[in-house]
Order: sequence, then C-alpha cells, then structure tokens
Amino acid sequence: MPEHIRLAMDINTEDHRAASAPDFMVPLFEDLKKVFRTEKGEVVVFPSSGTGGWEAAITNTLSPGDKILTARFGQFSSLWIDSCRALGIEVEDIDVPWGEGAPVGAIAERLAADSNHEIKGVVVCHNETATGVTSDIKGVRQAMDASNHPALLYVDGISSIGAIEFEMDAWGVDLAVAGSQKGFMLPTGLGIVGVSQKALAAGETATCPRFYFDFKLMINQTRTGFGPYTPAMGLLRGLRASVDTLLAEGMENVWSRHKRLAEGVRRAVSAWGLTTCAKTAEWQSDTVTGVMVPDHIDGQEIVKRAYTDYNLSLGGGLALVAGKLFRIGHLGDLNECMLFSALGGAEMVMRDMGMDIEPGKGVGAAVEYWSQNKK
Repeated sequence: MPEHIRLAMDINTEDHRAASAPDFMVPLFEDLKKVFRTEKGEVVVFPSSGTGGWEAAITNTLSPGDKILTARFGQFSSLWIDSCRALGIEVEDIDVPWGEGAPVGAIAERLAADSNHEIKGVVVCHNETATGVTSDIKGVRQAMDASNHPALLYVDGISSIGAIEFEMDAWGVDLAVAGSQKGFMLPTGLGIVGVSQKALAAGETATCPRFYFDFKLMINQTRTGFGPYTPAMGLLRGLRASVDTLLAEGMENVWSRHKRLAEGVRRAVSAWGLTTCAKTAEWQSDTVTGVMVPDHIDGQEIVKRAYTDYNLSLGGGLALVAGKLFRIGHLGDLNECMLFSALGGAEMVMRDMGMDIEPGKGVGAAVEYWSQNKK
C-alpha cells in the first residue's frame, strides 16, 4: 500500500449525506470503469470483502436451481463452487489438475452439447491465487461465442483486476469481481463488481434473495452520489487515490510492470533449480508465483521461518498443495528492490532448512533479467 493512499484514508469521519458528496462519488464510479475497461457496464462497490462481491454477482443474476459451469483448479475456484451450491445454484464443475487453469476446450465442448441452454453462467477464476495460475478469459469468451451460447460470463478477478491485463468489454465479461486489497492497493473492505448490461437485465428475473447486495438498489442510489446505506467513506477516499494512481501510470503500463517483475521472480525460481506450481508458461501468473519445494521439505515451515526469523511474509500452500509450495506475491505498489528482499529472504530460509541453494543465485538471475529488460 503506497503511503499516499494510506494518507488519503487518514481523514476525519465525514458526512456521507452532505450536499458535496456527489462531487466526490459520481466521478469516482465513472473512473472505476476505466480500470475495469468498460464503457457499457456499471461498477458497483459494496462495503465487504471480495467474497461479498462474488455473492452479489450470483444472487443478482441467478435463481435457485439454475445451473452454472465452472472448473475446479485451486482453493479459490473451489470456494466459489461451494458458495454457489450454498446459495442453491446447481454446479457442474470440471476437475482440472492444480497448476493448470480453466480448460477452454472442455468448456467449449460442454457448451456445444448444451443445446437447451440449461447452463445459465460460466464461472472462471481469472487468477487462482493458491497456485499462481492465470486463466485465458478471452479464450473462454471465444468458446462461448463459437457455440452461440447465451450464458453469462462470471470472472473472479480479485487478484488480477488492477494488476494484470483485464478487458471487461472486449472480452465480453458480464460479472467481474475485484477486492480492494489486491491490485487496488488498499486494506480489505471493499467488494468491487463490474456488471454488464446483460447481467443487469438478468437481474429482472433472478429470484435469489438479496438486499444488502442488491445491484439495482446500489446503482440507482450511487448515480445520485449517495448510497442506500452507510458507505465505507475512508476506504472510498483511498480508492479515489488508488484509481488516480493506476490511471496516471496507465493500465497498459501497470500490466507491463507486473509482467516484467513477475518474470524476474520466475527467473529466480529457475535459478534455484525449482519449478513453479503453474505447469507451463501459459498458466504463469503475473501477481503471485507458487514455488514448489522438494518432497522432504515442508513449504509451511518455510513460510513460518521466513516470518519468525526474517520478518518476511510469504504465502503458504492451501488445500491440495499445502506444504508442497510457498508463494511469493508480486502485485500492487511494487518495484525491483522490494522483490530483492523477498527473493533474498527466501534464499536464506531455504538454506537454513538444508536446501542446496547457492547464495545469491536467484537474486542474481532476477538482477540479470531486470537489468537487460528495463521498464
């Protein structure tokens, strides 16, 4: 979180019903569309985590008993399956090996076979944080269009939007869910959802109960510059600073920066003689890298020692990959020197645990790449 964004939230409690509120709120929501890359859709902001945004996407567009098609390839894609089922939605999930992403070919085959259009939505986790895998959303949309299928396209962009390439309109995304704590460089507390006109139309017949997470209620109120209930004004002030920062850099430049920094991390992993959880280059994420460890090494112990011994926060493996990897995050307000500390700290911990890691090998590989590939 950049200091200027933190300071933007360091304000006295303000009157969210003040006559001047629309001067702040209306332009903010218009500029949010530029981050999502939509001119046709709306962006809705709820005081919640990203999970709240996901529940809003489901309940505003589907009815109990409706069927969605999705793929399970990590902890978070699994959680969205659980949430849909808990809300009464029928889920057809394609099981995919962890380390791969959404299977465009299998999705295309299933949609082509759905001649009665029983599938109402295709749900894809764009960036699976647990494994460091990014799926091809554009390819999924092309598969949907090739079969002329009317299903809505739901995208979990919580760890992608504001950091890696995302084109809501160009890719035909109907529901795009983001959270304030990732690419927007804020504390947790805002669920941010891009909604297409097609998704809004689906809401007219959707019967899942909703009130707090009602798109129509929220959109109608925020268009006037006010909310239907108390907004998280401090976080919204931070969001204003975040959006300004992203747009000043330019979204294409933001995406390019993340790709360049991520590649340096991947070069370091290779220099260590290790592999990423993402099985091939096409799946590798530009916001988080899952580093596989040898069978005799506990990845969770690496995370624990990094924190206790070196004050370094790494991510642990989740569910099926628990203990098998550790994760290095690289998104938001980030530069080479910040990543040097993560790479160097990881080297120290791995050596402490008896792994055959040559000092500076990974850091050196990152230096070499970043030196030859200037921003």
